[in-house]
Amino acid sequence: MMPVYLDYNATTPVDSRVLAAMLPYLRDEFGNPSSTHALGVRAHEAVERARAQVAALIGAAPDEIIFTSGGTEASNLAIRGAVNIDGRRRGVVTTTIEHPATETCCAFLEAAQHKITRVASQPDGLVDPARIAAALDGGTALVTIIHAQNEIGTIEPVAEIAAAAKQRGALAHADAAQSAGKIPIDVGQLGVDFLSIAGHKLYAPKGVGALYVRRGIDLPPLLLGAGQDRGRRPGTENVPYIVALSEACRIAGTMLEGERQRLSELTERLFTGLKREIPGLILTGHRTRRLPNTLNVLFPDVSGRKLLEQCPRVMASTGSACHADGEDPSAILTALGIPRERALGAVRLSLGRATTKEEVETAAANLVAAWRTLRQPIPEQIAG
Repeated sequence: MMPVYLDYNATTPVDSRVLAAMLPYLRDEFGNPSSTHALGVRAHEAVERARAQVAALIGAAPDEIIFTSGGTEASNLAIRGAVNIDGRRRGVVTTTIEHPATETCCAFLEAAQHKITRVASQPDGLVDPARIAAALDGGTALVTIIHAQNEIGTIEPVAEIAAAAKQRGALAHADAAQSAGKIPIDVGQLGVDFLSIAGHKLYAPKGVGALYVRRGIDLPPLLLGAGQDRGRRPGTENVPYIVALSEACRIAGTMLEGERQRLSELTERLFTGLKREIPGLILTGHRTRRLPNTLNVLFPDVSGRKLLEQCPRVMASTGSACHADGEDPSAILTALGIPRERALGAVRLSLGRATTKEEVETAAANLVAAWRTLRQPIPEQIAG
């Protein structure tokens, strides 16, 4: 029997319509967008159409979109660029529950003597805008926050946080890698200056993303080269993948409301099925303010990694980093105040377009059976 894939937050398959849209630019339409002959002109036009389509998904203007190799590059471009716009402002305010693309970038800046302030979230993963506001000072260049936490699904109050940043003269960046295409996004309503998108999280190929940069901001580049994207992201454009991202954004926009409702119902069905059979099962993250497809639960008295090993019918992730000398709990979960031994039982189940009611029921039954097989106290050397 086919396994049930419930790891869509890790990556998504390429939509067949996305593949069809990009294929011509891998074959006949191979021109360089900077060339002035017909092939180059058509490639340039494809890139500009794509820019407009990506912008439409998030309520931006086409000239506010920079294409990147993915969400990590987009976030690095925003964060590392923002601290170099104004020499008097070099600090960054962020949170303790960021994706490594943000946290590692902030740690790099911290080592270079930039002031980095990390604000803790509440136990449900929600960040209090008042705590962000209190952390701002005259030297803050940027507030950077994840829009929807990738492990637990909590959706952050980005608009309130961006407003607090603006009051102190700082810029605001949101990492929307997990939220773009799953929930409505309007950069005007959010009030952010930068927003990162990762293509492979919304059914485009791996290796393409985008950064929204509010018009009027002179963002320094990370790379130096020719003048593509007005010098902000030089290098010959990856036309096939840019077209793919464009089509993925178009499709996501047309499906957004229906999929949001469908996935929310399926996720609730999955949680109800697990909770009914597993006493002590704990949901992490905010109960209602969350991505419609994301369910992170703590299985009692078992290791999440071993649970998934015992349950090959379900493809999911633990949120833990596994090492040769044992297991480490997710840094996100421990940052929420979850005890180490409990956090080791975490399993993230993330649903997608192909997920069906039958698959959800199959997954629940197999996870319950695996838990019953494994249920025993976590060994002392792991629980610590």
